[in-house]
Amino acid sequence: MLLILAVTLSYFIGSIPSAYLLGKLIKGVDIRKHGSGNVGATNAFRVLGPGVGITVLFLDALKGFICVVAVSDFLIKQGLDFDSLLIRILLGVTAVLGHSLTIFLRFRGGKGMATTLGVLIGLAAKIPALKIILLAEILIWWTVFLLSRIVSLASVVSAIFFPIIFIILRQPMALIIMSLLLGIFVIIRHKSNINRLLHKQEPRLSFRHKP
Repeated sequence: MLLILAVTLSYFIGSIPSAYLLGKLIKGVDIRKHGSGNVGATNAFRVLGPGVGITVLFLDALKGFICVVAVSDFLIKQGLDFDSLLIRILLGVTAVLGHSLTIFLRFRGGKGMATTLGVLIGLAAKIPALKIILLAEILIWWTVFLLSRIVSLASVVSAIFFPIIFIILRQPMALIIMSLLLGIFVIIRHKSNINRLLHKQEPRLSFRHKP
């Protein structure tokens, strides 16, 4: 029963639509009706400005971190007869699903990259060996982004390398499966971006906000 409640809580935490809420509260706009229509950090950056965009990125990542660390720690301390690593993985993946399929916006959410980052940060905080994977993923993302200025390309490339790095570093099978599932999920969520990339129509991110 506790595990079911924790999974449900993680889904609802992940479902909190940060970009939508900040768009309404700060700018009085429905971000779904502007830009790409996505309720993620990149569209928030373009539509609402860099400050709000970075805040959305932080909050979306925080959702994954909270589920992997705080919610999981509480559950583990209850003496649940379940592997602690599997608990963290389960709640982290659930948070990503909640973010991308939020119940608050008719199951239309973000693309999962920021919340996946939060999950990885949370896992690295509990498993020091994963810090090198976290660093590698950040370096891959930033390298691709700085070379292309295309957020979606950086996200897709880092998602492709996500399971590869786990495999190369011989991580536990549970983590490899998690990285494979999340990597594939993020790529699928970027399907429209990939199509635009193939047709050279994907916009580059500008740091100059146009109100």
